[in-house]
Amino acid sequence: MNRLKSILLLLSLLFVLPAFPQQSGYPANYARAPRFKALLFYSDTAEEAHVQFAEQAKEFFHRLTYGDGYILDTTTSLAGYSYEKLAGYNIIIAINAAPEGNEQRAAFEQYMENGGGWLGFHAAAYNDAGTDWPWLNKFLGCGRFYCNNWPPQCVLLDLDVTDSPITRNIPATFVAPESEWYMWNPSPRQNPDVEILASISPRNYPLGIKDVISYGDFPVAWRNKNYRMVYLNYGHGDREFTDATQNLLTLQAFRYVVSLDPKGNPFEK
Repeated sequence: MNRLKSILLLLSLLFVLPAFPQQSGYPANYARAPRFKALLFYSDTAEEAHVQFAEQAKEFFHRLTYGDGYILDTTTSLAGYSYEKLAGYNIIIAINAAPEGNEQRAAFEQYMENGGGWLGFHAAAYNDAGTDWPWLNKFLGCGRFYCNNWPPQCVLLDLDVTDSPITRNIPATFVAPESEWYMWNPSPRQNPDVEILASISPRNYPLGIKDVISYGDFPVAWRNKNYRMVYLNYGHGDREFTDATQNLLTLQAFRYVVSLDPKGNPFEK
């Protein structure tokens, strides 16, 4: 009888335990040298909340280098960064600033048009009549800055795509930490070359206390399929890295851009 019970128990476990695929070889891939190089570009003279975000973003990406997984260089100016110098980096992490002047912009445009990688946050994509950089809107796949809420606040985000490497394991809806949120006109959703990943839920309207947005399309994470890039709208203040879900979205966007390197996926080396 005891033997019969043991057999029945083993049979029951076969239906309970998950079936893991059988794979040959060792499951881990340990790098013997840094896998790639990243350039983190930020401004330390921007408005205070954008500088606060930059300081915490530097710490976030620095922690990802632990064990020398990749080389992270930082700069507060792209002056002196020719196309040839930028081409030495797998990805540019644009925290709160964009290239300034014709020379910097030309080098960045050449870098991106030739397979460069870019992960941009919030103010790194700001462009209006004053900054006047038409190529940036072509690159982003949308129009200029249109409006924003104020003050910064938490919002409910809806995923537009759930099966992307960028959004996997992210809840279909989640509350993002407080931020100032930019709206663009025309919206990137109108561009067939853009894949919208996440948007502010219409259930948030009216959005804001002082400056109130009452309606409109509000994507906050997307990629332009013509470039190796992802844009994330958040990046204002010192609360942005307080949420594990948003941190995971940031990490997966970073990893996704890096993985598409034309020279090969560094994570497979």
